[in-house]
Amino acid sequence: MADLASVASFATAGGTLVLAVATFYSVRSANRAARTAERALQIGLRPLLMPSRLDDPPEKLMWADRHWAQVVGGRASVEALDGTVYLAMSLRNVGSGIAVLHGWYVWPEWQSSEPAHAPGADFRTLSRDQYVPPGDVSFFQAAIREPDDPALEAMTDVVKNREIFTVDLLYSDHDGGQRTISRFTVSPREEGSEWLIGVTRHWNLDRPDPR
Repeated sequence: MADLASVASFATAGGTLVLAVATFYSVRSANRAARTAERALQIGLRPLLMPSRLDDPPEKLMWADRHWAQVVGGRASVEALDGTVYLAMSLRNVGSGIAVLHGWYVWPEWQSSEPAHAPGADFRTLSRDQYVPPGDVSFFQAAIREPDDPALEAMTDVVKNREIFTVDLLYSDHDGGQRTISRFTVSPREEGSEWLIGVTRHWNLDRPDPR
């Protein structure tokens, strides 16, 4: 006849094993639910910048030196005046979260999706954060004005000769996460003085790249 103590011990061990298995699956399910909720929250905060539409309303803007310009939907304002290059682009945020612009990098020539973007440390910091609301239009503005800036002469020639160039924008959601770099091309129209903008690539810095 089996020892009652042994039977009780086996029963206790079996119950503990069942409880451990149930706890494992419960924890795994809770972790999966938490990851799903976190991803849904991130999607709700995620910005994505594109050129604004050609029929979007114009924006009037001013630089710190009181230079004024107007940037029209789907276009850029590009000027070289008195030793300063002024850049502005009309942008639309097609994402679901506020885009906070942090920095920019200019290439004085056309760049396709390759080469990759410049290192983050090489991006020029904006003097103030610029915001693009979700589903709405705003702008990017910057200036190159330091005489010893290596980009000043190159960009002055680009503007005067009306050549295509490229601007990479670094931005994030309003919590500073989900950092993204979007590459914009700025192209002069064959007729008139307008500059049109297009986007060629988006890079994710804080999450896996979709490609």
